[in-house]
Order: sequence, then structure tokens, then C-alpha cells
Amino acid sequence: MKLLFDQNLSWRLVKVVSNAFPGSTHVVSLGLSGASDEEIWAYARENGFCICTKDADFHQLSFLHGPPPKVVWLQTPNRPTWEIARLVEDHLEDIRNFASTEEALMIIRQRP
Repeated sequence: MKLLFDQNLSWRLVKVVSNAFPGSTHVVSLGLSGASDEEIWAYARENGFCICTKDADFHQLSFLHGPPPKVVWLQTPNRPTWEIARLVEDHLEDIRNFASTEEALMIIRQRP
């Protein structure tokens, strides 16, 4: 599975997951920085990505359209990139397991 990081997350997160999820990228790297959620959704579906986001709109799209793509929704307040990176690193195996399920959405909440 490849992850596509949404604009509300740092492009630096790609490096965090590069070993576990080769081929992952950020919307900015693809020229999609000003794209709508629907355009990002379509790109992810057509190119085999799982969307990783903090945007609740992708939650709604996942129930409206179903997979693909799958969505990993990071429910966390604004935090420094290193904290978000740690959250993602702590859940790499969970994300990997999510890839083999039929679920459309995975929610990862930051622990207090």
C-alpha cells in the first residue's frame, strides 16, 4: 500500500513511512496542492493510494463512495510535525494491517 499525504499534513511524513510503504508521496509533490478533496480522492483511487489526512471531509467521502481508496484519518489537534510523525510511526503495523481489510476508514487518535 502507498500512502498519499493530504495538504494538511507535512510533506516530511513521506520519509517517516518510506520504508514501510514504498511509493508514498504528498499531494504537493504531485502538483495537487490546490486540488479539491474530490480531485485528490479520484487521483488516489486511480493510482492505488491510501489517503492519509486530518481532514474530516475524507471521512465523509469514504462512506459516500466506499473504497478504493482507503482513508487513514489522523484525529489530532495541530501539533508539530515530529509529534505527528511519532503518531504515524506508532501505528505503522496497524496501517499495514488495515490494508488487508475491507474497511474504508481507519481512525488514529492521538493519545493524551
